[in-house]
Amino acid sequence: MTRRLLWLLYWLAAPLPAAEALKVEVLQSLPHDIRAFTQGLEWHEGLLYQSTGLYGQSSIRVLNAGNGKLKQQRPLSGSLFGEGITRVGNRLIQLTWKEGRALVWRLPELAMESGFTYEGEGWGLCYDGRHLWMSDGSASLQQRRLSDFGLQQRLPVTLNGKLQYQLNALACVGEHIYANVWKQSHILRIHKASGRVDGVIDATVLLPLSGRIKDADAVLNGIAHDPQTGDFYLTGKWWSRLFRVRFVPAD
Repeated sequence: MTRRLLWLLYWLAAPLPAAEALKVEVLQSLPHDIRAFTQGLEWHEGLLYQSTGLYGQSSIRVLNAGNGKLKQQRPLSGSLFGEGITRVGNRLIQLTWKEGRALVWRLPELAMESGFTYEGEGWGLCYDGRHLWMSDGSASLQQRRLSDFGLQQRLPVTLNGKLQYQLNALACVGEHIYANVWKQSHILRIHKASGRVDGVIDATVLLPLSGRIKDADAVLNGIAHDPQTGDFYLTGKWWSRLFRVRFVPAD
């Protein structure tokens, strides 16, 4: 048996390091429209692009990241349920839940252009500078081509060897994808080369601060990253507050 094969067998048998335990540190609390059923959030040059859901209430919005105020808004057709959103150059791509349509909006005027179609449900979306990554509520992320939204691969997501289901809103940050988990108060940091969760962020501290309505669906959702500062923006469905935060080691 060669030394290289022995090393490979040792590497495969070695236990994986435990996921890093992190928590949310609140830097700023901003007003947020409590009627917004947040499905996706994206930061760019001092603006937050937001997708909201529900039939007859879905929209795409532009917020001032400094004060949370609404700058622009476009409603979706009543037959569409808005989902995840990401920016690619001067375009926004917005998913829909069950309609199989990815809407494309031109910036800065928020004019709708021809979009893409896909099979299955659309939940979260982010762009890593090369590929689009999409969630559909399963335990896998879909890597999709930028040119035609074609499916390239499915990446199973695991934590300590166990599949992680209900992956929702996404944010692409370097070698990682951060994912909300539907109806959970934690965020997963996923290494996109392997699908392994190497960090779990506890965002429970935000719940009593959120001003959310009393409804089981008023959950944490929506995550955006500011690459200039390293800060994140978090909010939820039917929350009256939006938070600028950083992720720090848990006690």
